[in-house]
Amino acid sequence: MNKEEWIEAALPKYIVTNPTLQEEIQDLSPKDQQDQTRWAFEDEAEALNIETWELALRFSSKSEDEIQALRLAVHKEAAEALDMDWDEYCELNAVEV
Repeated sequence: MNKEEWIEAALPKYIVTNPTLQEEIQDLSPKDQQDQTRWAFEDEAEALNIETWELALRFSSKSEDEIQALRLAVHKEAAEALDMDWDEYCELNAVEV
């Protein structure tokens, strides 16, 4: 799975944890409900000061060790794509190894 697939898989689990949001969007079309859920999910990730895909991992059935390994793998990809030293990347992005 990639980051976007993690997010899509997390949204149905996320909405179940938010009865207030469910009530607010119940009269919207299915597409609008999906959009509102996604935006609320993104807002929650921002409020927690984490990436949306990191919040999605919290809604997965993976163990904490698996989540940490996936999180580090994504950050390593980003560091490589930016051609940054791993230690420097971790320091700048508050990644704890």
